[in-house]
Amino acid sequence: MAVADRLAELGLVLPAVAAPAGAYVPAIATGELVFTAGQLPFVDGRLARTGLLGADVEVEEAADLAAVAALNALAAVAGLLGGLDRVVHIVKVTGFVASAPGFTQQPAVINGASNLLVDVFGEHGKHARSAVGVAALPLGSPVEVELIAQFR
Repeated sequence: MAVADRLAELGLVLPAVAAPAGAYVPAIATGELVFTAGQLPFVDGRLARTGLLGADVEVEEAADLAAVAALNALAAVAGLLGGLDRVVHIVKVTGFVASAPGFTQQPAVINGASNLLVDVFGEHGKHARSAVGVAALPLGSPVEVELIAQFR
C-alpha cells in the first residue's frame, strides 16, 4: 500500500513543509538517510499550543502535539524525496519536551510521535528514540520532534 493511501486511511494529510525560522533547511539527505530539522506542532501555519508539561499542558494533549510535529517532519521528508514511498525505515526519533521542574513523563509525550510513525509505516516505523526534557523550546512550544529516515 502506498504511504499516501495509508495516510488517507488514517485520516491524515501531510501539511505544507514549514518554512525554516533560521539559517537551516527542513530536511537534508546524505547517503541513504534523511535528517529532519526539529519540527514543532504547527497546524495551518500556527503553533497549536504553548506551555510546559507538568505546569500547564497535560501529557495526553502533548502526545497529540508530538504526533502533529512528527507529521510535520514527514512532510519535510516528503518535500525532499518527492513523497514518502521511498522511505524504507524510520531509524531514529528525537523528541524534546518543554518540562517544568520535576516533570519526568517525557517518554509518554513522545509516544505520540512514535505511535503515529508505526501507524503510518507499520514495522518499518519502529525506531530508536530519545525523549529529552528541556527548560524551553522555540516559540514556547511544548514539544519538538526530529527524525532520521532511511530511503531508497
